[in-house]
Amino acid sequence: MKVGTVVTGRLLSMIPTIILATLIVFLLIRLIPGDPANAIAGEYATPERLAEIRAQLGLDKPLILQYLSWLGGIFTGDLGASFMTGQGVLSLILERLPVTLTLTTMGLLVAIGIGLPTGIISASRSGGRLDRFLTTAATLGLAVPNFWLGMVLILVFSISLGWLPGPGGPLFLADPIGAIRATILPAIALGMIGGAEICRQVRSAMVEDLSSDHVRTHKAKGIPWNRILWVHSLKNSSLPFLTIVGLQISRLLSGAVVVETVFGLSGLGTLIVTATNQREYLVVQGVVLIMALLVIFTNLVVDVLYRVIDPRIK
Repeated sequence: MKVGTVVTGRLLSMIPTIILATLIVFLLIRLIPGDPANAIAGEYATPERLAEIRAQLGLDKPLILQYLSWLGGIFTGDLGASFMTGQGVLSLILERLPVTLTLTTMGLLVAIGIGLPTGIISASRSGGRLDRFLTTAATLGLAVPNFWLGMVLILVFSISLGWLPGPGGPLFLADPIGAIRATILPAIALGMIGGAEICRQVRSAMVEDLSSDHVRTHKAKGIPWNRILWVHSLKNSSLPFLTIVGLQISRLLSGAVVVETVFGLSGLGTLIVTATNQREYLVVQGVVLIMALLVIFTNLVVDVLYRVIDPRIK
């Protein structure tokens, strides 16, 4: 199957996926107790004032009309405006998006930087002490909550040693260098679990490949072990590695919500938490839409890379 056909098919499949995701969020957030009108008018507002605000916000209309109106705005780039500040939702998201993308990218680099080499080394020492140590460490790494690890990193590297900034950081567009420095500790906290998962998956794939006939053939030909390990076997394990990396990107995006809250970063994670607490329906829907698009785009890239690496895949 041609790459163009795959891309077209995936793009078409995005439409029902996005509609379903946004519809679920649209309904769920309205099940949360609370009312945007109360948040705007205050605790002692009269029923008449609350009704007036709901009418201004369009919240007095049937839910299906509210959803269709918002869905139609997507195609014109109009995601609505914040109930509290009046700022456009798209503008709010674009301000915060670079922070989340930077955190996710750095977290992925941490995960790959930890998981790939340790997985390869563990596979090359399969059954040995080093393999058992790395496997145990990876298992323990999966059990460590990233918010707990984040607090430990703040205590050690920010408060005790003062090497890196603590919670809080500038917006990426205002101070890119400062934003990146403030993202180092969060990226480590976010990427450690992914690194443990990548280590386990790479080890499993390479242990299986290293026991195959083609490796014995390479050994018989006198090919150096390091070349067999780091070139031939690693290449054959690239598809499982690519799969787990694609899954990690989705997990990193969702994990960023917690990590950004712990470190006080002004990204999409803190935006959606604040918006949920304030019943900012349109902001929550907009953030979920953007995150869904990022996940779907990631899956599309992974599918294309599959076919580039192995054209036999249909």
